[in-house]
Amino acid sequence: MIKAIAAGRVFDGAVLLVDQAVLVQDGRIAAVQPIAEVPRGLPVRRLPDGQMLVPGYVDLQVNGGGGVLFLDQPDAAGVAAIAAAHRVLGTTTILPTLISGTAAEIDAALAIAPTEAAPGVHIEGPFLNPNRRGIHPLGRIRTLEAADLASFRAVCRGVRLLTLAPEMVPLETIAALTEAGVVVFAGHSEAAWAQMQDAACQGLRGVTHLFNAMSQVAPRAPGVVGAALTIPELFAGLILDGLHVHAANARIAHSCLSAGRLFLVSDAMSTVGSDVGSLRIGDTEVTLQNGRLSGPDGTLGGAHLCLAEAVRHAVQNVGLPLTDALRMATATPAAAVGLADRGRLRPGARADLLALDGDLAVRHVWFGGDLL
Repeated sequence: MIKAIAAGRVFDGAVLLVDQAVLVQDGRIAAVQPIAEVPRGLPVRRLPDGQMLVPGYVDLQVNGGGGVLFLDQPDAAGVAAIAAAHRVLGTTTILPTLISGTAAEIDAALAIAPTEAAPGVHIEGPFLNPNRRGIHPLGRIRTLEAADLASFRAVCRGVRLLTLAPEMVPLETIAALTEAGVVVFAGHSEAAWAQMQDAACQGLRGVTHLFNAMSQVAPRAPGVVGAALTIPELFAGLILDGLHVHAANARIAHSCLSAGRLFLVSDAMSTVGSDVGSLRIGDTEVTLQNGRLSGPDGTLGGAHLCLAEAVRHAVQNVGLPLTDALRMATATPAAAVGLADRGRLRPGARADLLALDGDLAVRHVWFGGDLL
């Protein structure tokens, strides 16, 4: 059965349309067309004036949610619980993110079958620069071995996003990972600009949580940040919670990358969508106080954030254009990891949609065409 969801404003992942209807059939988008052209007799749900219809949000860095940390439960049940917690908040596609897991935990995460809500996983570390480890346990940081490469080569299901420090691995390893279908991002890194350029030539695709845990821009050393802002092949994720990145830096990144290569991530921890007030990463206790997650020494330990809040912060506090902020939470992250059927309202895409009110709060969520 075909049904239609209509609104005075519809953002399709690229542009804002007026008086459009999204036709849904069997969990997919059948068409996007003017309301006046909807076939007579077709059931139509019209959003109230002031509400906007947008694609479901896509978050490539979700450490946890609903009281579950993926590092503690790297299995299908853990993924399902985390995805469910974020889905009701407007994020319909996630990459559950493993924080410097052991070899066994990485293998377990890679072996999880992709789902509609979680079409892959993000392995963040442990192949990082210990000097930029952030909250990642020092005892877990290690070099990438032949066995690790074999694991990534052996598992071919779904999206596999790997964050590593490019200066800590041979260039040919980045090339081998890319050839195996792994999306490689740089993060927790002190790489020089030239090292980032060389890595990009070997397939490096982007940068994880831009500005955080990486070498910064200096007069004669652009670092990872400078590379992200100037190497045209690279995407970059950005945590916009008012804590991780200054608004001026966010505006600089937006002006350099535009909404076509800069995207939003939550870096969400298990506290999101739950009443959990603390968690442990290795031996470090991370506590939530006044919206900030940090370890005993004040190091930020992920974020108490969902992507809907990041979009709202981007528009209301950073001052980014509405359509750019929405694109940075939908089409751009999907493009960064090759999810062609997510983040856009177009024929053939999954019918994951949100109704947003004038304050960009999520009022309704459709997942695979079904209203939650």
